[in-house]
Amino acid sequence: MKSAPARYALGAVLVAVPLLLALLGPLFAGPAGPRSVSFATGQGHWLGTDFTGRDVWRQVLLGGRSVVLVALAATALAYLVALPAGLAAALTRRAWLEETLMRPLDVLSAVPSLLLVLLVAATLTPGPAALTVLVGLAAVPDAARVVHAAAVEVASRPAVEALRMQGESWQRTAFGYVARSMRRTLAADAGIRLTGALYLVATAAFLGVGVQPDAADWAVMVDRNRTGLFLQPWAVVVPAVLIAALSTGANLLFDAALRKGTRT
Repeated sequence: MKSAPARYALGAVLVAVPLLLALLGPLFAGPAGPRSVSFATGQGHWLGTDFTGRDVWRQVLLGGRSVVLVALAATALAYLVALPAGLAAALTRRAWLEETLMRPLDVLSAVPSLLLVLLVAATLTPGPAALTVLVGLAAVPDAARVVHAAAVEVASRPAVEALRMQGESWQRTAFGYVARSMRRTLAADAGIRLTGALYLVATAAFLGVGVQPDAADWAVMVDRNRTGLFLQPWAVVVPAVLIAALSTGANLLFDAALRKGTRT
């Protein structure tokens, strides 16, 4: 088994490579050159060309932001909604308020996330911002249930009752004590949510939701270039590996943090 430092190092590398490519890649992409033969190798293209004859390396440099940033922003948005809702439901002493907050989320969780995205896309044409909101809201029900379940246990502790008797504000009790006590659970869940967001964003792009059919996007590259996989594999393998590396690396980092927290 890998030690915590090794997990940190491996996770950091796996996360850093796709993240840096997504953030800084467009700055180094340069202007588009003349198109070459589809699925060709060599000829000045060290990762070959894609299905339209474009340089694959340039497409990789340009294609990360639409996947990585949308997934990260959607995960953050999910917790911006789920954390207050789950804490409010767990800390309230009014059963009707807890039911009002949690039962609608249970109904939403019964609808598959991808189906929800496709239903909206059938009536609208979501761009990156709208896709971020859709993916984030699709993750809210499950994230809120995890927050609520963890917060109920913490809220039953004598320390929470002591804070109430001292007249501490709801915000200080909820975020200062309860949320901090749940940080290991939240960290574990965040890795799952980010992986789910990456999957959903990539699948949506694969189906043409939120991006143009020939856009510089890692998921679109996998979809559009798969017909030439055995002729020029880099156009599919490189973007697919980058998406998988970000997901795996994020979970390794969270796992290493949890193991360190357990030992300390």
